[in-house]
Amino acid sequence: LAEAALQGAAAVEGVLDRGGPGSPRGQVGGDQPWDIQVHDPRFYGRVLGEGALGLGESYMDRWWDTPALDQFIDRLLRARLQDRVRPGPRLTLRALRARLFNLQSRTRAFQVGQEHYDVGNDLYRAMLDRRMNYTCAYWRDAETLDEAQEAKLDLVCRKLALEPGMSVLELGCGWGSFAGFAAERYGVRVLGVTVSAEQVRLGQSLTRDLPVELRLQDYREVTGQYDRVVSIGILEHVGHRNYRTFMEVMERCLAPGGLAFAHTIGGNISTTAVNPWFDRYIFPNGALPSIAQLGEAMERLFVLEDWHNIGPDYDPTLMAWYRNVEAAWDDLDPRYDRRFRRMWRFYLLASAGAFRSRSQQLWQMVMTRWGDAQPVTRLV
Repeated sequence: LAEAALQGAAAVEGVLDRGGPGSPRGQVGGDQPWDIQVHDPRFYGRVLGEGALGLGESYMDRWWDTPALDQFIDRLLRARLQDRVRPGPRLTLRALRARLFNLQSRTRAFQVGQEHYDVGNDLYRAMLDRRMNYTCAYWRDAETLDEAQEAKLDLVCRKLALEPGMSVLELGCGWGSFAGFAAERYGVRVLGVTVSAEQVRLGQSLTRDLPVELRLQDYREVTGQYDRVVSIGILEHVGHRNYRTFMEVMERCLAPGGLAFAHTIGGNISTTAVNPWFDRYIFPNGALPSIAQLGEAMERLFVLEDWHNIGPDYDPTLMAWYRNVEAAWDDLDPRYDRRFRRMWRFYLLASAGAFRSRSQQLWQMVMTRWGDAQPVTRLV
């Protein structure tokens, strides 16, 4: 155990020392914001054997702490620690399972809704902006989270060239933030579908006076044709075996001459599964698409008119969510116990570190149907 602790400490310190040009040296037990304080020596063996899963679980178990978890994760990812840790049998089995089986099939589609999005509307109302956007904001000309999220919604609407009276289908509607904004500001009719019962319940209340319909429904079950088809934050739940199916649904539901839009977190490399800690505790069955995977899924269905990366904007979005929820814990239901709080803190700050290190991106894509043969001028 002592030998493993010494080897682990050396490995972690080596990673901290590679945080970036001009960065001061980091160390276990040091006084830099990104330095970690190890409370249990079993931490080293757990991380070396289980990688990201062990890192997150040991944080939840209070085996280690750091003043700035987001900075620590940023430095780990910049140093590509994940490439230096050999996965153990449990992680290898998880990766093989994701590669061989469709973990996002119709029978499993509602799992992420039940386990993540239905965790509690009180938590999300405390954390998010007033319109309940649970996706990346757009901070170019914004100073507050509310302003940045409205700017993101307006950006999407302008890219879609919405006009009064249009019909819009939203795949993955959340609490109806886009649907309500588009109906209110642009005079369109919106049908939104989600796999979260709690999102439908609250979203229907928030949009009750607008031409908006929200349904508890898997995206594969949607029928009809619409002037515009939009998805904001659902492709992360689709899975590599279903990217083509998702694009086929968008193409099938898009009226001739219409525009399709997708907003998604993306990865720099093609994978078949998400980080194992996030899979277990945050987004079951999730996976981040790559450029190659999305490009292949679009072939002979869509012409890609515009591809916009606003990934750096997710870092301040996540940090705003973190500050909101940290300020609200004492007023929330006691069911969000200390372990849950550490889990949620790790989720938000590790995600912020991932975007800060440019390990993850946020893409917005505008598409037309293959065969429509109409030029589209970039609108923003």
